Amino acid sequence: MRSAQLNVYRHDRDTRALITLAGEIDLATAPLLCSALTTCVHDGIRTVDVDLTAVTFCDVSGLNAFLALSQLATDAGTVLQLHYPPRTLARIMEIVGACFLLHELHELHATTQDARPGHPGRASV
Repeated sequence: MRSAQLNVYRHDRDTRALITLAGEIDLATAPLLCSALTTCVHDGIRTVDVDLTAVTFCDVSGLNAFLALSQLATDAGTVLQLHYPPRTLARIMEIVGACFLLHELHELHATTQDARPGHPGRASV
């Protein structure tokens, strides 16, 4: 059995953070995701944009983490926005009614230097 890996990169600009995730989000890596996004909230970040372009897999642990983090962010007055999820994750979020987390990157391009345009094979919701 191979161990999943998730790389987390953070780029801040004023009170906005871009978190770029690469790899797999599952039971083993969801705590890393939670830690990174919780740190943003504790650092006073007001908007957290999460680029999922390079996420190759996300199971229910990842979905649960995003939902819990959304509530944490809302309680702290922070906005959490997910961008470019894999098609399967976008579909699951649609089915469970979590599309409120999915956003386009138009604003993100204007406020961060590292944002990338949409990539083929990804859902732009």
